[in-house]
This record gives sequence, C-alpha cells and structure tokens, in this order.
Amino acid sequence: MAQRPVILIVGGGYVGLYTALRLQKRLSRGQAEIVVVDPQPHMTYQPFLPEAAAGSIEPRHVVVPLRRCRIITGAVTGLCHAERTAHIAPLEGAPFELSYDVLVMAAGSVARTLPIPGLAEQGIGFKTVGEAIYLRNHVLARLDAASSTDDPAVRRRALTFTFVGGGYAGIEALAELEDMARYATEHYHPRLSPADMRWVLVEATGRILPEVDLDMAAWTVRQLKSRGIEVRLDTRLESVSDDGVVRLSDGEQFASETLVWTAGTKPNPVVAHTDLPVDDRGRVRCEATLQVAGLPDAWAAGDLAAVPDLTQPGATTAPNAQHAVRQAKRLADNIIRVLTGQEPLPYRHRYVGSVASLGLHRGVAQVYGTKLTGLPAWLMHRTYHVSRMPTLDRKVRIVADWLLASLFRREVIALGQVLDPRREFVLAARDTDSSRSPVPVPASPPIEGPRAPRQCAN
Repeated sequence: MAQRPVILIVGGGYVGLYTALRLQKRLSRGQAEIVVVDPQPHMTYQPFLPEAAAGSIEPRHVVVPLRRCRIITGAVTGLCHAERTAHIAPLEGAPFELSYDVLVMAAGSVARTLPIPGLAEQGIGFKTVGEAIYLRNHVLARLDAASSTDDPAVRRRALTFTFVGGGYAGIEALAELEDMARYATEHYHPRLSPADMRWVLVEATGRILPEVDLDMAAWTVRQLKSRGIEVRLDTRLESVSDDGVVRLSDGEQFASETLVWTAGTKPNPVVAHTDLPVDDRGRVRCEATLQVAGLPDAWAAGDLAAVPDLTQPGATTAPNAQHAVRQAKRLADNIIRVLTGQEPLPYRHRYVGSVASLGLHRGVAQVYGTKLTGLPAWLMHRTYHVSRMPTLDRKVRIVADWLLASLFRREVIALGQVLDPRREFVLAARDTDSSRSPVPVPASPPIEGPRAPRQCAN
C-alpha cells in the first residue's frame, strides 16, 4: 500500500459521512487521503424529512454538508477492486478513473419500485430533501386549487392524497402532511374543511410498521382512522392513469392528484457494476468485521451491505439508520486498526427499537421492550433523532426550529414558483419584443406554478 493511502468512500449518506468524520478525527494529518463520491454534496438525515415536509423544520437543517474532506460531486458508474480503480462520472466535465487503496462501499439504497402502469409518470418518492420540499408545496397547492374552484370533481381530485407503503417512511410522511393540511384548512381556507380531504394509505401486506409489535401497529391504525385516514391493508396499487385515476387491487378507482410511493427500498444498483460479491438480494456480502467477504482493503456497511447480525445468528442487520450510524463508527475504527497493523473487531449491536412521529404531539415508540404512544412517544422521537443528527450546528438549528414553531402559527404557504423559477422571466422576455422569434416557455406542472393569462377575444 502507498505511503499515503487513498480511502475512497462511495456514498455520502449515514455511513459515508460518519465514516469520513471519524477517520478525519482519528487519523493524523497526512496519514491518509479521504475521498467521498456522491451525487449530492451533502448528507440527508432522512428521519427528519417528514417534519421538513410538514414545515416543523427548515429543510436546509436536515442536510449536513460534506465539505471537510475531498468531495467529488458525481456518481461512481463502475468499480474494479482487483485493480483498485473506480470510474467516476462528475456532474460536469468528462468521466475519469480514480485509483484508490482502501474502498468503503456506502452507496445506500434507492426506492424499490414495481412495473405498475403510470407509477413512474405520476408517483413521487420520499427519500430526498428535494422530494420533501416538492411534496410540501404540492399538497399546499392542492388546497389552494380546491379553495379556488366550485367544481366538485376538481375539488375531490385535488383533495385526495394517496400514499403507498406502510413502513415508517410512509406512515410518518402521511401523518405529518395530513396534520399540516388539516391545520391549513382550519386556519387559512374558510371554504374548505378537514372533512373535504381524503387521505388513503395503501399497504400490500396485512399490517403496517413491521418494525414494532402487532399491538403497536394496530394502535397506529386506529389512531390514523380516528383522524379520517383510510387504511387499506392487503391491497395493492394496480395502475395510475394519465389523468390521475388510481386503481387498487380491491377494485376501487378514484381520482387523486397526489401519489406518494414509499413501498420499500433496494440496494443501490451501482453494486451490479462492480466486482464485489453480492447475495441474492443484491447486497454486498460482508464479514462481521464489515470487511467485504474475501476481498482485502474493501469494506461496506449500511443499506447495501449484508452484515451478519451477531445478536441473531443466521440473520443480517436491518437496513436502518440505527445500524448504519453504529456500523460507520466500527468501520472507521477497523480501517485504522488495519492501517496500524491490528486485527479488526466485529460489529455487534442489538436492535434498540423504533420511534415514529404521527404529527404534532403524537407518536408511537417501542424501545427496549417499552411501548409508548401519544405525547411521550413523540417526545422520545424528537429527543432520539436530534441526538443522532450530525454536528452541533445542525442540532441547535433544529431545536431552534421547534422552539419557533411552538411560539408562532405554522407556515403553510406554497412556494410553487421554485418548481419553475424561470417561467415568469421567460414570459416577460417573450412579451418585450413580439417581433422577435418566440422564446420557448418551459412547461409548468399542473396548478403548481402561475399560468400564462388567457387571451381575451377581440
């Protein structure tokens, strides 16, 4: 290995960020060069995305910049560990090859979709801060659209919100956004009432929240139904038409302008373009030490890694933030141990439990066998996740957001212009000189942004 080894970290999520920070902290200056490759120059703390979408937290505060080491903003399109070479496609410029000495595969997961007609065209995911911002603006814009029309069909379509997937991501996103929309109709839309809205949760299995016991999942279903939310268990999404008509496996059809897909994840497909060993689920096969099975100087952790769970023989660790953060610390320490001639230590952590927010002052939690609901669970959710948020700066900003939100009314303004910021300028430029050739106007999403004025007949 070179005198100053290059440690390549593929992915800037939980594992990538925590590994990089710990290596920087524990390695002396010049002992190694750390390079992180990710399409985004920041890490997103996904458990706070529902609160960012609902306006309880400023979206910028749920992301942590990756600026403390060398960052390549781009994607790894292929990797040959036998030759210690990665193929990089930067956001700008020509692709290039990067040589490294130590590999950390931490590219995480992507949304697991199905070949459902219309899903790709009509659906939206919920894994990035951009999707959270879009969904917030979209939901609020639907309320504005419904409040501005007397057409019952248009109003029903605008006020029907469909979420597919009953895991933590789907339940939290649905509950937080319903809570926000309910507040908006009660305080800012006198022509609307919460009863005008229809919120539908579609789950293919017979239960929600598989991370908690059945009685806690059943309590959550009852809590959601008490708010008027429809919970469709053992039901699948069959198709979505071009005009937003949702068809379910139980035969029901209804128009919905909002379709959110949170039905699971799968390992990042970049793994298929490497020479790393994978299991039948496309995950990188690892030892308990987080070393890639059979390969020297290669490590993996997080959602795309099949890591043996030493607390449950025969199982692998679950793809969640709890394991990812702890694995990253062990991974960084093990890299340092190997660089200094020591043996790596195995990763061992018993699953603590789960916490979830169901809107303001409501939650569900199961931690170390203790089950909580309502306000105590909600407080535990906030306390746990702010403690896991990287950097003191972000912790303070999030707590400040919560404090301000408790003192003032919720912000429920849709900034639809951010989805198409050049539209008004292009229209103005086109109208300035009508003798010039028309300036193409970019298309706007329906209702989200301002429309061009309709021309009056002469």
